[in-house]
Amino acid sequence: MNTRNTAVRPRIPAQRRGGDNRPPARQPAGTGQAEKLLAALAANRKNEEARERIRGELVELYTPLVRREARRYRNRGEPMDDLYQVGMLGLMKAIRGFDPSYGKPFVAYLLPMVTGELKRHFRDTTWAVRVPRVHQEKRGELNRVIAEFTQRHGRTPTTKELAKAMDMEVEAMIELIDASSAYSALSLDMPFGEADDESALGDTLGGVDGDLENVVDRESLKDALDRLPERERRVVLLRFFGNKTQSEIAAAVGLSQMHVSRLLSQTLRQLRRELLV
Repeated sequence: MNTRNTAVRPRIPAQRRGGDNRPPARQPAGTGQAEKLLAALAANRKNEEARERIRGELVELYTPLVRREARRYRNRGEPMDDLYQVGMLGLMKAIRGFDPSYGKPFVAYLLPMVTGELKRHFRDTTWAVRVPRVHQEKRGELNRVIAEFTQRHGRTPTTKELAKAMDMEVEAMIELIDASSAYSALSLDMPFGEADDESALGDTLGGVDGDLENVVDRESLKDALDRLPERERRVVLLRFFGNKTQSEIAAAVGLSQMHVSRLLSQTLRQLRRELLV
């Protein structure tokens, strides 16, 4: 009989590439519940009341994760409440944009959205051009109203809804939004992405830009959109003005989701070329 010690030694995980031996990010408690809620959200596309309730449950479930990510930026001079609101905006965008058919867990989609919103918040730290003081003072209130509306309704507000919430005329709201866009001027040569990524901001032009859905002055796009073929124009309108997912668009126009993704990429590149001329 073999009497040697057969105790199994603890397994030492292999070191990550680049010397980063940190443990992988923990999945939040209730991940299984979240996946069920996301599946229910996709299954209730025509039941807005049910979708609103499901979004609320997802927000409650992932709020601790957003708070944790926001706390990582707490020593940079910004109020913690502001950072939390910025992170919640990323959460709502993730809930609205996630598609279970991608085959990836929700948290892998959520974290880049939340950290991206926080990084964008800190990147916008100086006014690039002279802006009336009243607009500078109202920018913080505008951001707060957008974040609260998005958290409550699961979508970004329209210009009219923003004007009503801030007790302003629509024209004055458009001026405020235009002024807020002057908050920073970015060089096309500035680093963009993670610390070990050598890409510059200019390298990203031509890719699918999620911020296009936030364009307020839609009239500036009208002529370019009118010149698009009917199918391409419909896909763009459904995605950026109808807040539809690629899966929903594919079902509406009778194409595969992959085909819709290619059409969006090609059409957005064409629109950028026309708008930058």
